Amino acid sequence: MSERAYDVAIAGGGLAGGLIALALHRRAPDVRFIVLEAGEVLGGNHRWSWFETDLGEDGDTLLASFAINRWDEGYDIAFPKYEKTLETSYRSLTSEEFHRKLIGELPAESVRFSARVEALDDCGITLAGGERIEAKRVVDCRTFKPSAHLAGGWQVFLGQHIQCDEPHGLTRPVIMDATVDQIAPHGNGSAYRFVYVLPLSETEVFVEDTYYADHPKMDKDQLWSRTQAYATRHGWHGEVMAHETGILPVLTGGDLNAALADRRVPGVAMAGAQGGFSHPLTSYTLPFAVENALAIAELLKSAPSTTANELATFCQKRADAHWRRTGFYRLLSRMLFEAANPEERVVVFQHFYDLSDDLVERFYAGGSTWSDKVRILSGEPPVPISRAIKALLSRGTPLSTEKPA
Repeated sequence: MSERAYDVAIAGGGLAGGLIALALHRRAPDVRFIVLEAGEVLGGNHRWSWFETDLGEDGDTLLASFAINRWDEGYDIAFPKYEKTLETSYRSLTSEEFHRKLIGELPAESVRFSARVEALDDCGITLAGGERIEAKRVVDCRTFKPSAHLAGGWQVFLGQHIQCDEPHGLTRPVIMDATVDQIAPHGNGSAYRFVYVLPLSETEVFVEDTYYADHPKMDKDQLWSRTQAYATRHGWHGEVMAHETGILPVLTGGDLNAALADRRVPGVAMAGAQGGFSHPLTSYTLPFAVENALAIAELLKSAPSTTANELATFCQKRADAHWRRTGFYRLLSRMLFEAANPEERVVVFQHFYDLSDDLVERFYAGGSTWSDKVRILSGEPPVPISRAIKALLSRGTPLSTEKPA
């Protein structure tokens, strides 16, 4: 192997890949790594959010130096039957800040842009054009791809960062305003719709129109106009400084190992959403990306002789454990997509958020207790019992493998 070989080569500079690089840099400084990103920035064009209770002390420390939007006054929700403020602190990080911080801290030679991966194996990565990057271990953190072995639906959204002409008056995030019209955008059938709002400063606000839909289709023009209409209705007039779009999987079931087998390369570790690390119902990824980054860095620090196969097995075991641990949330996703008519899905969330704040906290963190699960499923069901039973017994609808539009 060449003397220039890296200890770790990371394919993909998104959230998972960037955090693994940061954790290695800080916690395993003797590990020589490189991040290969096909684009021109780390993190793409995204905003990642999480609840303060989603991360442990080590996770908070890993992210502490980022310029993060923080709200310690809790957050609001609104449904047709009630409005409510929950006390859990909320956090949000932009990909622009993610890129800025990583580029400023990571060694300059450890990140390469316009580096599109053509192929990878347990000894390195081959880039488009034929250049070979040799490495003792490879971690694949590239974008999630649908699989016929997985079941579920989609979360489709468009968000706008608006610089308001006057103060908007918000003091807390609105995580879910489901009082809006539940009609889905043209071409996407019916869906559960809500608007997500973050007050970034006294005059800046982020407004996102979101849908739990059956198909990965996006009518960007319609979502744009709906987001603008929502802002106008609340008196938030001003310039759109930036915007983002997303189409994320909402998993209801399937066979993770079969899905990973379609993409797995022997001896190559897999991380990120494509490795199975996301919340099946909310599609949140940051808490799990942080956990994985810390775990990989600790492994290579404590066991520097870890082989490529051992690292791949380590990540696979973590994915298996995460899949087992989040089975309850896939069941709830099936209830949402199969037991409730699309235009009635709002009732499912309305029922859930009427439970205790502590239960909701644990739910988002992926740590629901047995008593939480019993409480969620008990009482008067928000959907017809016959359809609920059918959904419980269902394997879920195969996740659409059509290219997101």
